Amino acid sequence: MGLYTSNYLKNLAYNKKMVLNEELRFFSAKAINKAEKFDIFLSHSFLDKDEVLGIYHELKNKGYKVYVDWIVDSHLDRNKVTRESAELIRCRLKHSKSLLLAISSKVAMSKWIPWELGYVDGNTNKCAIFPVAKGAYNENTFNRSEYLMLYPYIKEASLNGLHNRIYAVESSNTYVEFDRWVKYDKKPEYNFANIDIL
Repeated sequence: MGLYTSNYLKNLAYNKKMVLNEELRFFSAKAINKAEKFDIFLSHSFLDKDEVLGIYHELKNKGYKVYVDWIVDSHLDRNKVTRESAELIRCRLKHSKSLLLAISSKVAMSKWIPWELGYVDGNTNKCAIFPVAKGAYNENTFNRSEYLMLYPYIKEASLNGLHNRIYAVESSNTYVEFDRWVKYDKKPEYNFANIDIL
């Protein structure tokens, strides 16, 4: 598959609408402990809400516990930031094993992203980019600018005929299975097999 496309993620979000409504009811009825643990904190622009919902379901389907502020803490008001809301986000970041930054053309619109990325980078350095391709998959057009080049990016690929898996990738020969990156703190390393050409 390669990079995830906007259409794929939006379709996944659309197909999971009923599941989302159940989850929103569950989270709004239950106050989630500030120390609740998450595998992934999903940082994003709210303008990418449909794609983010698709990413949320894609990762949940693969067994990860994912934090998205407007799902888990739906009472937060993005337009009215307080010390309490900032402290809650800081707690969620602290209790998440990793941060994935959903990148699209709208990502620059969010003022929270640099703060969230900087917080996790300074504490655990467990950050990666989740690129969302606009149209047909074309990895050559994925451009990590400036400081984003410091982080691996997420890609789905099949390797040696095995079913598709997600990888944290630094280059075509430097990668690690996403599960090992999230759960066991393994860094991308050099491999003989090139996942870009499979």
